[in-house]
Amino acid sequence: MGYVKYGVCGCGTVFDTFHSLGAVGQTKYKFTAFYDLNEKKAHRLARRYKGEHFADLDSMLNSDIDAVLINVPHHLHRDKVIQAAEAGVHVLCEKPMAPTLEECDEMIAATKKADVKFMIAENHRFLPAHKYIADTVHKGLIGNVFLIRAYEGVNEIPGLTSPGWKGDIKLRNMGALLDMGVHRIATTNWILNDEIEMANCWVTKQCTSLDTKAEDSALVMYRYISGTIMQCTVSFTVISPPSNELQIYGTKGTIIENHALEYPLQIFSDHPDMGANRNRWHIPTDIEHGPFPQYYKISMGAEDLHFAECILNDTEPEFTPQQAKKTIEAVLMAYESANRNKPVTIDKLLKLIKEKGSENILKRLKRHIQKNYHCIDN
Repeated sequence: MGYVKYGVCGCGTVFDTFHSLGAVGQTKYKFTAFYDLNEKKAHRLARRYKGEHFADLDSMLNSDIDAVLINVPHHLHRDKVIQAAEAGVHVLCEKPMAPTLEECDEMIAATKKADVKFMIAENHRFLPAHKYIADTVHKGLIGNVFLIRAYEGVNEIPGLTSPGWKGDIKLRNMGALLDMGVHRIATTNWILNDEIEMANCWVTKQCTSLDTKAEDSALVMYRYISGTIMQCTVSFTVISPPSNELQIYGTKGTIIENHALEYPLQIFSDHPDMGANRNRWHIPTDIEHGPFPQYYKISMGAEDLHFAECILNDTEPEFTPQQAKKTIEAVLMAYESANRNKPVTIDKLLKLIKEKGSENILKRLKRHIQKNYHCIDN
């Protein structure tokens, strides 16, 4: 096998704007097959990539593709992943893994039974700036991390103020925390090599009064097993280009990250291994990066390449399904905290899910979303 042939299930914005950019210049994988409910989209992309479009997913899965990239609304992830696994096709599925832990378990079981490789497309795990941060922390250059502030903001107001799958509670797609919070959680779990044990959360609707829509903004205070605390803030209502920020405070130094900058990192450390950069702000200039949408092109290209190399080399993805499931645990922990208006531990969450199921948490959330509507113009 010289390169991996990807089939694309879902030919909308996530693929057409981001994954397609990341594929430019790649030689170890190609997008060769396309399926979408809107057949015109699939046909247009097939012409662009000189591939083939399919009228139904089964036909594409039974073609000569090696793997499928799934880019469909969150509530459809489980069914599409299981369908692909049963066809014997390797699966790269967009984040978040699924709205419930039960669905995550079904996806893991199906791909394991079929003996196919499975990875959630968590592109922030493959961003060079985040790799640099993880390496810096793992080397101990900022000492023991005790505090993190994580932020992501985008403008999804059009999708939240009109009917559609985005943020639809009935479909269990939920809002900003499920959609974007998983980015922050997956990244900090990896950087800390730790797991979240407690959440205290507030969810709000700033821009939409539609009863069918979930939260458009959320603030969560997380505590890790190690004792590290994190403030995680996400919003769909930001009137600016998409932005990501991370601040990490340790006993020997600080890391400040801002994706909107050409050079996204600043590091201050009194660790002796910093050499000439000890006890002063250091800005690394050799990290591959660029303001939006460049960092999406870089990270999604690296993510899709990594999964292709796992297939070519018969290795396991470095971002495992079990790690992806942990991000969903953290989101559900936060949602249940909002439901109860008090902190919730992982033990309480898992006990509740065992007794009543994950969907019990999602169904109750609607009543506990604070309605601010600050963004609605009169």
